[in-house]
Parts: sequence; C-alpha cells; structure tokens
Amino acid sequence: MATQSKVWLVGAGPGDPELLTVKAQRLLREADVIVYDRLVSQAILGLIPRGVQLIYAGKACGNHSMAQEDINRMLVRLAQSRSRKIVRLKGGDPYIFGRGSEEAQALQQAGIPFEVVPGITAAQGAAASAGIPLTHRGMARRFQLITGHFQQDQPWSVQEAALADEQQTLVFYMALGQLEPIRAALLRAGRTPDTPVALVEQATLPGQRVLQTTIDAMVDAVRQAGVQPPALVMVGETVRLAQALGQPARISEVQRHV
Repeated sequence: MATQSKVWLVGAGPGDPELLTVKAQRLLREADVIVYDRLVSQAILGLIPRGVQLIYAGKACGNHSMAQEDINRMLVRLAQSRSRKIVRLKGGDPYIFGRGSEEAQALQQAGIPFEVVPGITAAQGAAASAGIPLTHRGMARRFQLITGHFQQDQPWSVQEAALADEQQTLVFYMALGQLEPIRAALLRAGRTPDTPVALVEQATLPGQRVLQTTIDAMVDAVRQAGVQPPALVMVGETVRLAQALGQPARISEVQRHV
C-alpha cells in the first residue's frame, strides 16, 4: 500500500539561512516538492538540492502570481496526485501573517496530513539584527505585531486604544503603503510626535538598512530614503537602543531622519 503524501508548512525565517531551524533545513533536503514564497531569500533557496521540484507562489501587494485560494488548491492537488513529501516554504513564520492557517484548513478539509514547522518571524529577526529589543525593563513590558495590509485592499484601520500604551513596542508588517494612516492613528492615540521609529529594510540580509526617525517625520523620511519592501516599521522607546545594541556585521547602513 502506497504511503500517503504529507505537507509541511515550514517557516523560512527572516532571510538569513543560518536562522533556519534544524528541522527546516532537514526538510529542505528531504522534500520532493517545495512551494515557496516571494520572501524566501535566494540564500535559502540555494540550500535546496538539485532535482527538487520548485514551484513559485509569491505574492506582493497588488501583484499576486497566484491567489491564496489557488495555492490552497495546488497543495491539495500535489498531495493527492501521488505519494511525496511536500514543503510549503514561507518567509518568517507560517502562522504570523503568513496565511499558513488558511492552507492548513484546506489540507485538513481534504484529509491530507500536515505539520507546521515554526520559523523566526521578521519582527524577531529585525529586532535582533538592528539592536531594537521588543521588550526591555523600564521601557517596554509588551509588544504587538500589527498588519499594515488588509484582505482585498480594505482601508487600514486599528483600534487606537491598542496603540496608546507607551510601555509597548509596536511592529507593523507590510506597512510601507499605509504610513500616512498609521502615523495619524498613532498621534490620535496619544503617542507623542517625537516617539522614535525605525524602519528595518531586508532584515538579517546583507543589504539590511535601518532608518531611524520619529512618528512625526516618518512619512517624509521613508520617501527621502527610498525604503523598499520588505521592511518593518518599529515604534517605541526601545528604538532608542538601536545604536548601542546594533550588530555592525548585520547593518550595512544606518540613516537617521529626525
């Protein structure tokens, strides 16, 4: 009797191949098929052995090579066609703004075995490499991860009370196109205009760039610096620690617009 296919939803981490988990590395070596996202770095793709079938399923804002529903159906079809090991490789962590749970639901409904392999999410990678701790005694007792991009391009909005706590570090994913409404919401929530902000572009990769600015100046600063995705927006007092705690080997350029 043939062995049934299985799908692994694997987090590729923030980009640096050395930040892959041991399990993720093993699965890349053992996979028959790998379906990968736009945010999976070339350095990680370079670890995949020759002969493995690679399928690109990348998505960028306003430019989807494959809709999420099509990806779900493809994973089911790949698993049903014949017995093989299928890795769905996703930047960061599959269950943190990665739509991994939607794919897991589709697999579950089709009766296909699957397993989730967590990865280092972009906020953790950016925090470590840029020297911006997500929590720090006396500065930040908690942190919050917030999406900057809603389904079907709905207008960005968030409960402003959730942004008000000065003892909280905020990290916005996929937010470069929403900086104006984010800035306005932060100010309405009571954050002061001089609250420090950092944008970390290509976190953990050789081209990483850290832009330090403030809530008041961040829109103009990003425009002047030409920040491009992928980039995270980090807001809070711990951003002030970046200069002291940053790791120069991981920061190719630091700009300040205050």
